[in-house]
Amino acid sequence: MKLIVSGGGTGGHVYPALTVLEMLLRRDEPVEGLPSLAPRDLLWIGSRGGMEEELVRRAGLEFVGLPAGGLRGMGLVVKARNGLLILRSVGRARKLLASFQPDVVLVTGGYACTAVTLAAWLERIPVAIYLPDVVPGQAIRFLSRFATRILVTSEASAPYFKRDKVVITGYPVRPEIYTLDKGQARRDLGLGAEDRALLVFGGSRGARSINRALIAGLRELLPVCQVLHVTGRLDADWVAGSTRSLPGELQERYHSYAYLHDMPRALVAADLAVARAGAATLGEFPAAGLPAILVPYPYSGQHQLPNAEYLADSGAARILADEALERELVPSILRLIHNEQALNSMREAARAMARPDAAQAIARQLWLVAHQRIAEAKP
Repeated sequence: MKLIVSGGGTGGHVYPALTVLEMLLRRDEPVEGLPSLAPRDLLWIGSRGGMEEELVRRAGLEFVGLPAGGLRGMGLVVKARNGLLILRSVGRARKLLASFQPDVVLVTGGYACTAVTLAAWLERIPVAIYLPDVVPGQAIRFLSRFATRILVTSEASAPYFKRDKVVITGYPVRPEIYTLDKGQARRDLGLGAEDRALLVFGGSRGARSINRALIAGLRELLPVCQVLHVTGRLDADWVAGSTRSLPGELQERYHSYAYLHDMPRALVAADLAVARAGAATLGEFPAAGLPAILVPYPYSGQHQLPNAEYLADSGAARILADEALERELVPSILRLIHNEQALNSMREAARAMARPDAAQAIARQLWLVAHQRIAEAKP
């Protein structure tokens, strides 16, 4: 099987595909019934200069960048320019597909996926879309008509697509989240073994409103819990400056990172998280059994709110509106951080949502689609 992947925009759309590819590339422990792929059988097509480029190259996979841009929320001039970019990228993607000759294309979102999906359809190469979020954006809804399979994280996503195309797989997470030891994870991150640990982050780029509310409340929070804070690179400098005035005994309980590649260790080490409600929360928080206070991003189509509601309705999370952060974040944390009964209930609810077999489920669907194409091509 030869496979092309197109996905980007956020880590929540990149890491699921990387997890599937890592499993397919595993030659020492191949999954029964699935082929082991060689790196030469894989190609990732993403946005030129997008965040996916760094993550994919870091994983040692071949990456090709296409010029791409968004259409939603843009002015007419930008829409026209980005529309032309997409059209040009379709031609470039067709050449890549014709040269690489994949048996199936996996799409997870991002600007480049429109060009890649249309090119695959024109080249008669089957497309499998994986939707990490609960509710699809306009681009994925449009592209779903060109897909052979639509793989979704939850049953709640099924009504948005033709039902006979949909397969519910769960969200594939990095396998170490299931296997890491909490005590060792804390030692690795410099956290104390006994005290409660709060993890705060705003996604791959950070979240200024969350950062501001947290920094304003550190003097109340640090006496009762350790804080592991992933600020995002844009806010790292001012956050560092704002925390220099903390007393020494509190500074020792505050751990700040601009970006943390080893998020699985942080998720396992924490007792409670404050985070946006990007796609990754749907898989990684359940896998880690991590209770959460979710603050959905209020812009960009508000697609995070359904993710947060999905976790909250299951009892695994509480929702806090972005505009309420300044007055409600610290009280919300304090109400939960030492409420063992509430945390245990949320942990159990989160773990009940976990799908450890999600990566295998997606890989099997890719193989089924590819196998059918290979069989049809035989004389």
